[in-house]
Amino acid sequence: MLILCTNDDGYRAVGLRTLAGVARGLGDVRVVAPDREQSATSHSLTMHYPLRAHAIDESVQAVDGTPTDCVALAVGELLGARPDFVLSGINHGPNMGEDVLYSGTVAGAMEATILGIPAIAFSFVGRDPAGIEAYAPLLERLIPQLLRPGGLPDDTLLNVNLPALDPADVRGVRITRLGRRVYSDSISRALDPSGREYFWIGGGAVSWAADEGTDFHAVEEGYISVTPLHLDLTNHKLLAEVEQWELRP
Repeated sequence: MLILCTNDDGYRAVGLRTLAGVARGLGDVRVVAPDREQSATSHSLTMHYPLRAHAIDESVQAVDGTPTDCVALAVGELLGARPDFVLSGINHGPNMGEDVLYSGTVAGAMEATILGIPAIAFSFVGRDPAGIEAYAPLLERLIPQLLRPGGLPDDTLLNVNLPALDPADVRGVRITRLGRRVYSDSISRALDPSGREYFWIGGGAVSWAADEGTDFHAVEEGYISVTPLHLDLTNHKLLAEVEQWELRP
């Protein structure tokens, strides 16, 4: 079994190293990941300048692009064979609720799904990436259960969030839906040393709609959250109502 591993924190990240190490117990692992931090790049694809890949060792290649670029290049050119599965992460930080729309780690798994390859995105909810390494034995047991024979349904990927706990204290696994999160005061406005105005996106306070059954509720309760995601963003429940609007050009 050929497994491709990628992420958005860069090929040196402890999360990726941990994930690839676990995956090596399941098959032949190749890593194709960004050569630098690419968090919050979402599903962006580089089209206006050439991409370059360089080999770090015989199983690891770094690409000067986004996670989407990495998966596209790996499958199309770099691996020489089509992977059976793509594992993305382990992200240094959570990817719950609307985070999945911004996350490069989730986008790497989405790109694989678009290409027809079963994929799973992994994220660690804690602030200190050093806590990820302790999850290796648990993931050695969990990942084989997620890599189902025959893969996943069409256009579907799994989004896994690991709680910020000692793995020995994890209470189990819950299948969840996406929660909702709201950032407040997330844009800072200031002057640089030259007196020129600039804006900085990030930071601020985060609040969650942590209803029971959501990913955020699960990790807050000490469970691993597994959320099936679908590429079809259509609001099917609204189709009939919009048709009644009788829109005309």
